[in-house]
Amino acid sequence: MKIALAQTQPVPGNLEANLVHHVQVVVKAVARGAEAIIFSELSLTGYEPALASTLAVTLTEDRLLVLQNLSDAHQVTIAAGVPVKREAGVQIGMLIFQPQQQLKVYAKQYLHADEEPWFVPGLNLPPVVAGNCRVGLAVCYELSVAEHFEKLLQMKPDVYVASVAKFSKGIAPSYTRLAEIAKTGLPTLFVNAVGAADNGVCAGGSAVWNKQGELLAKLDDVHEGILIFDTNSETIIE
Repeated sequence: MKIALAQTQPVPGNLEANLVHHVQVVVKAVARGAEAIIFSELSLTGYEPALASTLAVTLTEDRLLVLQNLSDAHQVTIAAGVPVKREAGVQIGMLIFQPQQQLKVYAKQYLHADEEPWFVPGLNLPPVVAGNCRVGLAVCYELSVAEHFEKLLQMKPDVYVASVAKFSKGIAPSYTRLAEIAKTGLPTLFVNAVGAADNGVCAGGSAVWNKQGELLAKLDDVHEGILIFDTNSETIIE
């Protein structure tokens, strides 16, 4: 399985513009052989908690069909972040589009205290099956929650992917934690955004660690980019 990490610069609060850009990025990643493309936390709106209630989507909105159609056309899994309206409130969602399948939603269950005024906890998904690979997911703060990882590990993922919105101060602790996770024998991936977010700046650094906890590759902290990892050969595709 060739998994692409899509490091983008979301336009804050502009879902329509970000949808267009997601389509462009997916097409580029597929041209490079990607079979799954994973975006950063709240990639479709930017990480803007104070705007979440007005930006939140329902799962039946026609404008989301462009990503489902893209998944169907290219036989590719797409994971994109967006606030999701639920009966209990707004959740930090990751929409999982897969070929000819019903839309799935991974919802962030373990919220940071700063997020609690704006969001309610959701339900995590078990590992997402894409091709011959079981992809275990985490959204941002969840990567630092031991209980989250312990539950996920029991479901035997083949690879661990953290989708985040991290500022510069959060990169080093995340790298340390992800290297520790990788040393359990699980290739570990980290996808962040760049650009303005929530009165700060996301610091990129999307990266991949092998089963030995060695950093294989990373993107810089200011530019958009695509990083592709082959789970079969455990190598980076240039």
